[in-house]
Amino acid sequence: MATETFIELSHVVANDLETYPGLPAPKVGTFLSRDDAEAHYAPGTRFLITSIEMVANTGTYIDAPFHRFEDGVDLAGLSLESMANVPGIRVSLSGRSIGPDAFRSLDVAGKAVLVSTGWSKHWGHKAYLDDYPFLSRACGAYLAEAGARLVGIDSPNVDDNTDGERPVHTTLLGAGIPIVEHLTGLARLPERDFRFFAVPPPVRGLTSFPVRAFAIVTDLP
Repeated sequence: MATETFIELSHVVANDLETYPGLPAPKVGTFLSRDDAEAHYAPGTRFLITSIEMVANTGTYIDAPFHRFEDGVDLAGLSLESMANVPGIRVSLSGRSIGPDAFRSLDVAGKAVLVSTGWSKHWGHKAYLDDYPFLSRACGAYLAEAGARLVGIDSPNVDDNTDGERPVHTTLLGAGIPIVEHLTGLARLPERDFRFFAVPPPVRGLTSFPVRAFAIVTDLP
């Protein structure tokens, strides 16, 4: 009988933990305490209603085409097929600027292409935001032309933060390919034969949102 292993690929979002420089850290708090809520229920019946204040680009998140293009689909417009139960491939790479050559021998069509650089080990530290690995302009163009369904990376951005044109975002989102950034734990995945999930709530008008990214690996007997 086949068994399924679930592999966590998301960072934990925590109060005051910065995701990206210049963007405010989330504020996790209490809207209704257990003591205050008890007045609304039977004695001893207590609930806690929490709150969070954050920008949409917090933690491990997905970008919809609307992030880059005014006429692109927003979170509510993303199809489940583009971000849930997607057959995945993991590509382990090193170096700062990642070119297309590492992908040319792979069948990326219809796949969630996850770029594993090991950079997530710096999460929560200043080093995470400095000199991180990113995809080159040519790499983004190749993945779009080759028909990738989703592209993810375990660093802060698929683009070089010194390139104001953001060519990889422009190319991928222009082709309707969602992007997932700030992944973690990719080294635990096999190179192929897994299913990838990174689903946000369907909020109309939002460009990005945190996801619970994970993979399912099926082990055959």
